[in-house]
Amino acid sequence: MANGQWFPPEWPERIRALAEGTLTPVVPRRAATVMLLKDTGGTGGAPVVHMLRRRASMAFAGGAYAYPGGGVDPRDDDRRIGWAGPPRARWADRLGVDETSAQAIVCAAVRETYEEAGVLLAGPTPETVVGDTTGADWEADRAALVARDLSFAEFLERRGLVLRSDLLGAWTRWITPEFEARRYDTWFFVAALPEGQRTRNASTEADRTVWIRPSEAAASYDRGELLMMPPTIATLRQLMPYATAAEALKAAPDRDLTPVLAQARLEHGEVVLSWPGHDEFTRHIPGGGAPS
Repeated sequence: MANGQWFPPEWPERIRALAEGTLTPVVPRRAATVMLLKDTGGTGGAPVVHMLRRRASMAFAGGAYAYPGGGVDPRDDDRRIGWAGPPRARWADRLGVDETSAQAIVCAAVRETYEEAGVLLAGPTPETVVGDTTGADWEADRAALVARDLSFAEFLERRGLVLRSDLLGAWTRWITPEFEARRYDTWFFVAALPEGQRTRNASTEADRTVWIRPSEAAASYDRGELLMMPPTIATLRQLMPYATAAEALKAAPDRDLTPVLAQARLEHGEVVLSWPGHDEFTRHIPGGGAPS
């Protein structure tokens, strides 16, 4: 394949099974991912985005570049937490879910960014954000969150912090195709790197992290140098017009959050795989099973 579109070898068989009615779709798990931006300044200094490369050994999208993110922890909605920014009701309306689910999704976005990148979108007051989050005590709490020994609500309470939901902008929503064995209903958010904080590769699922301009990452994908899933390259292209992180955040409230869900159909003996609104990802899979 000329570009870097990730395509699992088992998809053609699963797509045919779904079309024939012998495959029952898995219910997608709710998830959140964050496109963390940092301004570079200077002439032509478009913002860079933080990306990680999933380890080749990962069962899902091994070797592909992605953003920090992951599934909702069932405890992300277990109680009211310290909250700053738009109220839960407004987030519920924006995300298209109930208030409890809205808290869980926003919590997942903030928690996963801290777990995988060491960046925490929270502060001691609704107007502040924590500074340096490195050090043994912070790392111990981060490791406990990853191990699920500590819930995010407990972490915030212990630290005396409130979640800064106003630092996030909901950007888009993608649902893993029905024929995929591991399915996620994922909300993509955009955020700016807080002053004083810095990213690090804190994820056990990644073997490399980079700060890269969306345009450069997209060009590398087009050359087949960087492997990505459709939502990742699609969002990179969507970020390219913005000259600063603040511009991208300002644009977020007007973004359409209608879920993007891949469709597969049988046509003239081949499977046609498409993502509505994203023609570049359309693939034709002949009887032999190799995408074209």
